[in-house]
Amino acid sequence: MRFGYSERCLEHDTGERHPENPDRLRAIRRGLAKRHGVEYVEADPAEKAAITAVHDADYVDELESFVADGGGSWDPDIVASEGTWEAALTSAGLAQWAAREAVNGLTGRQTPFAIGRPPGHHAVTGDAMGFCFFNNAAVAAQTVLDEDLADRVAVFDWDVHHGNGTQDIFYDRGDVLYASIHEEGLYPDTGALDETGDGDGEGTTVNLPLAAGAGDADYLYAVDEAVAPAVDRFDPDLLLVSAGFDAHRHDPISRMRVSSEGYALLTDRIRSLADDVGAADAYVLEGGYGLDTLAEGVSMVHETYDGRTPVDTEEEPDGKTETLVENLRSELGL
Repeated sequence: MRFGYSERCLEHDTGERHPENPDRLRAIRRGLAKRHGVEYVEADPAEKAAITAVHDADYVDELESFVADGGGSWDPDIVASEGTWEAALTSAGLAQWAAREAVNGLTGRQTPFAIGRPPGHHAVTGDAMGFCFFNNAAVAAQTVLDEDLADRVAVFDWDVHHGNGTQDIFYDRGDVLYASIHEEGLYPDTGALDETGDGDGEGTTVNLPLAAGAGDADYLYAVDEAVAPAVDRFDPDLLLVSAGFDAHRHDPISRMRVSSEGYALLTDRIRSLADDVGAADAYVLEGGYGLDTLAEGVSMVHETYDGRTPVDTEEEPDGKTETLVENLRSELGL
């Protein structure tokens, strides 16, 4: 794969004990150093106009001033430092790079993956949330739409947390589908099954809040029986994955049971789905707070695109997952 990366993303200093810290990117780089076929590309930071295409200008100005004054605690969970503004613009710019490169033809072993930080999927139109300042996936999706590189974009979010920001930004839009598999009841406690979009966006929000303890078979079943049919019906030009790795069974902040091999299987499903619907595919880093499991997860995505065949699971999905999927299919008319 081609990985979008910049040292500027390390300058967002959250302190030694914060789970979203620069060591996340360092761990990913160490893990990828053991793999073949890895290429790094540095992208330009996003322009402010690209940020305000999905965020309120007043919020963006307030954040810029906050950082210029030295930063500090934006809220109890979010810390900004002197390097946060440039890091956040760069993280969004890397996501733009991935989306543009994908729709312009990068595929196969060259499939783009933006490994920037801070992450983005919790950032709502007018505020930072959950370690996120700018919604990187939303910026990327809006960019390719505005530049007439795509007419329709699907965002699939497999982070263990629901991407409330991405959903909110596009909730009443018909040109972006947002699909999420997440742990029910976990922060930010959004993403209910019956949240399916509004107005022009009715039916373009797909939420699968799985019960704690869900593993590989549950995730694969949810993709095969719900996400894939919804994406197929939507027929996007770009399938953008908000790739968090905190549903891993050894991640410290979730109760899900996805294995490292499970991420390879998910990747294989998404790659096949993109091929089936004729969409480009690209990846944008979100969460993942166990350094070893984060590095392993990203490496599994890379190895799958590099030609390794994942080993299928012998597990069966839980009955609760099957019922949830059946109810969602009914809700969406799939």
